[in-house]
Amino acid sequence: MQPQVVIRRQPQLILAGLSFFGDPFHSHAGWTEANEIGRLWQRLLTSVQTARQLSVMYEVHVQNDETLVTGEFEVFVGYEVSALDVSYQLCVKILPETEYAVFTFPGTQVHQDEPVVDNWLRANGYRTAYPFYLQQYDQRFKGMDRLDESVIDFLVPVRRDG
Repeated sequence: MQPQVVIRRQPQLILAGLSFFGDPFHSHAGWTEANEIGRLWQRLLTSVQTARQLSVMYEVHVQNDETLVTGEFEVFVGYEVSALDVSYQLCVKILPETEYAVFTFPGTQVHQDEPVVDNWLRANGYRTAYPFYLQQYDQRFKGMDRLDESVIDFLVPVRRDG
């Protein structure tokens, strides 16, 4: 099944959360709460009392020049804030205003996202504008144990190719 895709302009996004750099699948591959990404989410949800009241949370994957060689990249998990007044325990990530291709995936398909995204970008005359992408978790995400009932938005910053 192909995901639904829309192009959307997103204003600057200020996120507060926690970050990890390295190979997030070192200890366990795939979607699991036991790997570094799952543990990062657990740390965030434990340390931020209000996190359970938030309607939208984000997972940002930031690549660097060596990502394709080493498999290492930054993973940031957090939520939107309107000001930089956050706890000393949290990091802040400021994402630029840009256009995003928003891919809406059923939860069980999101782990197969890269080939679908790359093919769609090429076929529609787009390229990535920045070396990061976001996964947006809102009320449609039911949890890791209910992926088959979940829907996740995958946001890729884009610009027209050429």
